[in-house]
Amino acid sequence: MAKLNELEPKEVFRFFEAICDLPHGSKNTKCLSDYCALFARIRGLNCQQDKAGNVLIRKDAYPGYEDHPGVIIQGHLDMVCEKLPETKIDFQKDGLTLIVEGDQVRADGTTLGGDDGIAVAMGLALLDNKNLPHPPLEVLFTTDEEIGMLGATALDGRQVRGRTLINIDSEEEGILTAGCAGGVRSTLTLPMKRESVRGIPCTLVLDGFAGGHSGTEIDKGHENAILVLASVFSSLSRERDLRLASMSGGGKDNAIPRSAKLQFISPAPIGEDFTREMEAALAKIRETEPAATLTLTQGAVADGGALTRECRDKVLGLLSELPNGVIAMSEDIPGLVETSLNLGILSLDRALVLDYAVRSSKNAARNQLTDTLKNTIQKAGGQYQGRGAYPAWEYREESRLRTVMTEVFRAQYGYNPKVNVIHAGLECGILSSKLPGLDCISMGPDLTDIHTPREAMSISSVERTWRYLLEVLKAL
Repeated sequence: MAKLNELEPKEVFRFFEAICDLPHGSKNTKCLSDYCALFARIRGLNCQQDKAGNVLIRKDAYPGYEDHPGVIIQGHLDMVCEKLPETKIDFQKDGLTLIVEGDQVRADGTTLGGDDGIAVAMGLALLDNKNLPHPPLEVLFTTDEEIGMLGATALDGRQVRGRTLINIDSEEEGILTAGCAGGVRSTLTLPMKRESVRGIPCTLVLDGFAGGHSGTEIDKGHENAILVLASVFSSLSRERDLRLASMSGGGKDNAIPRSAKLQFISPAPIGEDFTREMEAALAKIRETEPAATLTLTQGAVADGGALTRECRDKVLGLLSELPNGVIAMSEDIPGLVETSLNLGILSLDRALVLDYAVRSSKNAARNQLTDTLKNTIQKAGGQYQGRGAYPAWEYREESRLRTVMTEVFRAQYGYNPKVNVIHAGLECGILSSKLPGLDCISMGPDLTDIHTPREAMSISSVERTWRYLLEVLKAL
């Protein structure tokens, strides 16, 4: 039964609900891609669907707008699929159960996929309505943005005619994003040597850190649980010859780790001096991470595997030596992080594996930072692998699109929008590299708690954003 049919704007929410009825998680967008292509064919619109599942649909200009430069409306087809433990859903084949609560639309126990289903809904609504004034339109839907912008990377830019692009993939109304960092995912691997050690097996768990997005929150003072635990263990083992057995932490390279676990073998039972040092370390940690917990469990004397002392020292030395966090702030935009990296995942058993997200608004600085990672791990005897590189979307000093969108916003809202550059990735960077001279802006309605089962979208914000988009197209 339709849940959103009475919401305004009806033409947008009708398509949004249709999208939510289809499975469209990352690497599972074929159904939605085919839906968009069929939508175009039924309406006699020019449509191109490539091997990656990207869909490009063209619509002629509204009468009187034929001579205006064409505009691209762009968003991505895939959503992040997360659910509460008790929610029964198969994201590979099931749609979402939608709920309307006051001014919000959300899904029952799952992510909503407003990021970026609302862009697809608005794009289809524009194509479907024959009475909206607009220049020649190209509506571009890309695939697998959430797992590395794979669709945008695979896109053949020669198929796209326009050089003015409105990306609908921002989550806060009233902000026009005009630039973003580029990035690359980096994996460092170092083989380990192990040996049998007799002693007391112990486990240290550090938990309760705030965490956060490794781009937008890298400068907010959130500690990295992996690095803090390594530092604590290094201090505790300095005079005790604790033997490191294994370590793990983090879940995604683009998220600041909230917890980490370390297993070691102690040559003697844990005494009060050890406990006091742990308590002192935890007190210091809580100065910046007030909800942190540090717990220790120990077993009975046994034989177990552990790293050699040389490998233990090499691991702890690397974690201390390798850079992490904010590397440089922008010289042009006050308060903007220019270059950073985040150790998001660590695993240590037969090999040490470190996964980093590296970001910079300057491609040269990004490359310099990855060279540092490569040189450091290779010097230690390990290997470096980079993947999913995407270029920075650099801020344009002169932008007709930004000027028009600012003027239209001021006329509709009565104040100026905030023009922003973010330290996170958007497809605009990749698309700018494929479409020389591209003038683009990212915008969107209010979305909260994206990528979590708490995700919600403001109904009134969608309506205002839709009216704003129509007025921008009319002005262009």
